[in-house]
Amino acid sequence: MISNNLRLIIKSVSVALQIILRLLNMTIWVNEQIDPSGIVYSCIACCDKKQAEECHESFEKNLTDTQKEQGWKATLRTVESWDEVPVSALKLN
Repeated sequence: MISNNLRLIIKSVSVALQIILRLLNMTIWVNEQIDPSGIVYSCIACCDKKQAEECHESFEKNLTDTQKEQGWKATLRTVESWDEVPVSALKLN
């Protein structure tokens, strides 16, 4: 018979493994506003798709018609590691 303490330990390890697996398979959403020369003007990264889509809509709306004509872009892309996110990004967990 398994003791209650051992059951708690097994449950804790199971939860920890689930978290680790989720982190290993994590998608990171990267929002960028890029100027005509290709320089990232602003960047926000997060793991929540809905939050990322809302941010992208905001980035798009914040670009004026003049900026768009000049070649400014709002992009939304995914990466698999925080190492792939630009250093200057605001990183939201």
